[in-house]
Amino acid sequence: MGAEKESFEAVYEKFFSYIYNYIYGQILHRERAEDLVSDIFMKAMNNYDRFDPSRASVKTWLANIARNALIDEYRKNSIRQHVSLDVDDEEQRPIEPSYEDEYSIFQEETEKEVYQLLTMLSEQERELLTMIYFQKMKNDEVGKVLGINAKAVSERHRRLLVKCRRIAGDAGLFAD
Repeated sequence: MGAEKESFEAVYEKFFSYIYNYIYGQILHRERAEDLVSDIFMKAMNNYDRFDPSRASVKTWLANIARNALIDEYRKNSIRQHVSLDVDDEEQRPIEPSYEDEYSIFQEETEKEVYQLLTMLSEQERELLTMIYFQKMKNDEVGKVLGINAKAVSERHRRLLVKCRRIAGDAGLFAD
């Protein structure tokens, strides 16, 4: 038998930011992210006695719960791929984040441009970038969550970076 499991309180403290960043990176809306993260940790707490550290790390286990919660959220709200709630219907361009909606991270122009770029990507694309850059997951960890191998993660990541550069250039983002 391996090491004892951490208390759920310790898991919550250790991984709250990790899960929040993942969820926020996907839905790009503070209040919805907070509600969903709360639901995710309630579900995790209620099932923590069934968590088996020999099958996955607690980080991977929580990421899977979060990913499934996002899928349920998208289904419940009929959110479809490539349809963003952050697009101005009249002009079909990303709208500026409002102060009321977002944390103060958008005080810098670059952060606003990153937000705009993220709104132009699909949920799956944002998910991959969130896991790699915000959650700092390694390719094998991302692969476990997505059900693909590390090499496939690397290739998807490479293609997505090319796409991001093209979108940023077309939209005039990061011009400085």
